[in-house]
Amino acid sequence: MAIVSGNDPAALQRAAAELAAGELVAFPTETVYGLGARADDDAAVARIFAAKGRPADHPLIVHVRDAAGAQAFAREWPATARKLADAFWPGPLTVIVPRRDGIGTASAAGQDSIGLRCPAHPAAQALLEAAAALGVAGVSGPSANRFGRISPTTAAHVFEEFGDAMTIVDGGECDAGIESAIVDCSRGAPALLRPGVLTRERIEAALGEPLRDAGRDAPRASGTLEAHYAPRAKLRLMSADQLRVALGVLAKSTVNPVAVYSRTVTPDRSVRASRTMPDDPVAAAHELFASLRELDSTGAGLIWVESPPDAPAWDGVRDRLQRAAAA
Repeated sequence: MAIVSGNDPAALQRAAAELAAGELVAFPTETVYGLGARADDDAAVARIFAAKGRPADHPLIVHVRDAAGAQAFAREWPATARKLADAFWPGPLTVIVPRRDGIGTASAAGQDSIGLRCPAHPAAQALLEAAAALGVAGVSGPSANRFGRISPTTAAHVFEEFGDAMTIVDGGECDAGIESAIVDCSRGAPALLRPGVLTRERIEAALGEPLRDAGRDAPRASGTLEAHYAPRAKLRLMSADQLRVALGVLAKSTVNPVAVYSRTVTPDRSVRASRTMPDDPVAAAHELFASLRELDSTGAGLIWVESPPDAPAWDGVRDRLQRAAAA
């Protein structure tokens, strides 16, 4: 197995053939890299859970070529799902819809609903097209990392996680940098289960109605566990004032276990490593996981992160950092 170019049609054909044969293939999307298996084969999907160390009751998102391709997995295609697919597919949005009986059982973790997404990355689109020609209805693709850890946004990140255990399609850096927003369209009024780079305002505008928050009746969905996206180091979120105080104490210490990711606070030389968070939420999302991986690689035992602004545009970044801090 090897890293292959997402611009090489022959390599994509070979990767599609591996998917059709029930093998795992890591592939790029505009959000993060996915660890793919054919979603219409529960035995193949089981390999994803085994490779990641992911609980079998934590569902996966199925990637499809288009809204027509989603029909293989959807028992119903609610008007809310249609509106969202028309507005944002291909793109960084997952819709949860009622699942068709007899397909995608493992991907849905046995639930009667399933998450579907049409990715925008050209390599993902080409891979799905080639796989469909070989009879693959869709590709389940959670983030290509060990369960609960930092999501990968480059092929090199995937290799760090799994080595040469599978073919990795290299499509360069992911544009969005955090996982898709997830909207539940399976239980009446649509509900936002996970924020992403698409803001709540944009999603509501496409729907023509407000999103409700996830309730107790919401289906389980990818990336919604309280603790997720975590580095090896302990991550702590702080306000700017809290971070300044903590850095002041650290400067008087001879111990240097800390890396810092901050937007408005400039650490001194007392920290092991630091990176500056962009002021723009889209840019911050793009580099978030790569920055956390870089700081984690320094061997720091602690990563102190300045909390992002309390504004809707930052919801996706804030969500990932809060879950990383809970791990």
